[in-house]
Amino acid sequence: MYKVGVIFGGESVEHEISIITAVQAMNHIDKDKYEVIPLYISKDRCWYTGDVLRKMSSYKNLDNIKKIAKEVILEKNGNEYVLKDKNSLFKKIVNTIDIAFPIVHGKGVEDGSLAGYLELIGIPHVGPSILGASLGQDKVVQKLVLKSEGIPVTDFVWFYDYEYQNNQKDLIQKIEKLTYPVIVKPARLGSSVGINVAKNKEELEEAIEDAISYDEKILVEKMVPNLMEVDCAVVGYKDQLVHSLIGEMLTSSDYLTFEDKYLKSSKSKSSNTGFKIPAKLDSELTNKIYDLSIQAFKVLDLSGVTRFDFLVNSKTKEVYVNEPNTIPGSLAFFFFTPMKKEYHELLNDLIDGAINNYKENKKKITNFESNVLSTYDGKDSLKNKLS
Repeated sequence: MYKVGVIFGGESVEHEISIITAVQAMNHIDKDKYEVIPLYISKDRCWYTGDVLRKMSSYKNLDNIKKIAKEVILEKNGNEYVLKDKNSLFKKIVNTIDIAFPIVHGKGVEDGSLAGYLELIGIPHVGPSILGASLGQDKVVQKLVLKSEGIPVTDFVWFYDYEYQNNQKDLIQKIEKLTYPVIVKPARLGSSVGINVAKNKEELEEAIEDAISYDEKILVEKMVPNLMEVDCAVVGYKDQLVHSLIGEMLTSSDYLTFEDKYLKSSKSKSSNTGFKIPAKLDSELTNKIYDLSIQAFKVLDLSGVTRFDFLVNSKTKEVYVNEPNTIPGSLAFFFFTPMKKEYHELLNDLIDGAINNYKENKKKITNFESNVLSTYDGKDSLKNKLS
């Protein structure tokens, strides 16, 4: 039986959303196949473990976590990946895990930071690689990459906060060439945090100031007229990819807000609040979105499960990839349940796929038997050998 370390939390404005997604997933992981080991990262970047962390009630007061759970360090010890008691004199081993399952949202964790650490110590992990996670988090770079591959994205302008502070007038003029309304976003946040629609110059300046309070990199996009927002998820690794049904976002706002995604649905038993699944689209548009989902998944080097947001002009049927959610809320399971794939089956696919992907990657050559250092006896000697 594999021990699955479910990692969640982190120093992110989406910290609490990560907790909700992770606890939900831990309650649905197949207990006959896997043993779940919770690994919670606090807002001050300390790691904790303990069965109590599987209960939603444990997070009513985050300050109590240090009292009810054990602070640990995750590291490699021989052929094992161990959780050591950080506060014990001899760093006693508390538990071990066989595979990591990051269920994190936002900057500082989902952006490749956590994937980088897991890959550095060599542990198998669910979800995207460092590159995929990084591309998925940065809305500017991902659009540049998608555009270079001919995948449609909306017209946009991007800049750093210092550029706006030093050259505000010229940047405003450049943005206004997109024509109003525009949507202003922090480039590396999720869950619709810090996003605002601007319909004139005054609103634009206010929206930029709000976005800058969250991130140093800002994205401004032209809004799609006759807007319909739809989503499609993709699950798998390499060539074993499956798309979900398409869901239409339901909101009374200009875009799906943080409140729509989480606060309105907090008392609901249904996790798909805010979506109509399947969306009512004609077959041509449906197939186009399916194709773009798979294509974008590959181009951005993604793996695990990703939910793609699409912007559709309902009159012209033009489609634009808005952004990927590389570790989506609720892991987008409700996009698959209408296809008769239950949540525990999706989780099985993610974990088993990650293990198989890890085994395949281990077959690749990562070093050579020859050792350059064995004949290196000084700087000049090496220079002579290479010249």
